[in-house]
Formats: sequence, C-alpha cells, structure tokens
Amino acid sequence: MLSPESLAKIDQELAKYPADRRQSAVMSALRIAQDELGWLSKDTIAFVAQYLGIPDIAALEVATFYNMYELEPVGQHKITVCTNISCMLRGSDEIVEHLEHRLGIGFNETTPDGKFTLKEGECMGCCGGAPLMHINNKQMCEFLTPEKVDEILEGLK
Repeated sequence: MLSPESLAKIDQELAKYPADRRQSAVMSALRIAQDELGWLSKDTIAFVAQYLGIPDIAALEVATFYNMYELEPVGQHKITVCTNISCMLRGSDEIVEHLEHRLGIGFNETTPDGKFTLKEGECMGCCGGAPLMHINNKQMCEFLTPEKVDEILEGLK
C-alpha cells in the first residue's frame, strides 16, 4: 500500500521510541501515508495501524481527531484559511471571498481540475501574521492581501 520510501520514513519515526511504544509514531506514520497518497482512506489507516502493530481503532481515533488528516480526497494543493477572531479582525473574510471567487469553489470543495481544495481552519497560532493560510499543512502564508493570494496561487500552478 505504501512505497518502500514511505515505509523507511515510518521506520525512522519508529526508531525514536522504545519497541513497546510503537503507537507513539502513529501521527508521523499517518502524515507520511497522507503525503504519499494525498489522503487517508480507512484501508490506509488500517494498513498504518497494522504496520505499527496497534489496533486499527487507535489509528482511526487519531486520524479523525486532528484536522490535518484528510479522510476524503482533496486537491493537489489544500488551502486552509484561518477564520478565527484575530484573522477575521484583520480581513480573513476578504481573503476567503477572494479565494472563492478566484478558484470558483467554497469551503470543503475542490476545483474541477483537482488542483485546489479550500478549507476553513481554526487558529493556527500565528495571530501576529493575520490574516493567514496554510498550504498542504506545510507552508504558512501570512499578512495576506488579495494581491499576495494571487501571487501564491500563480506559484502553485
């Protein structure tokens, strides 16, 4: 189900913990699986659990608790915009409106070409850079303006 490269990465994560604490690597293992496959199906979550030697439900609990894990297919570039109070007070509504218009989609939708998925996010812990968004849970973009959003989108094409 996962490539040898991904399994090697999971093994590196496992090496950080005592042999009787394999469950401690579940978050990293799920991230690695999602990085390769784009999202986490129930079969993928079960595979990760079995690879770690933990009950399937233990991995499923983690995957369904944290919003960084996608349980349905998403676009190549998942854009998550913070809409909590600090970002809202600094114009996240304008950023959301601009993204919806520019991409032609709303929250929890994917563009027809499969390139972009738009998500609403909770506080990302960087209120001083508001308004902000994450791309694929890895790249944070701060101090957003519609013009800056356009530059970011062009760079993702």
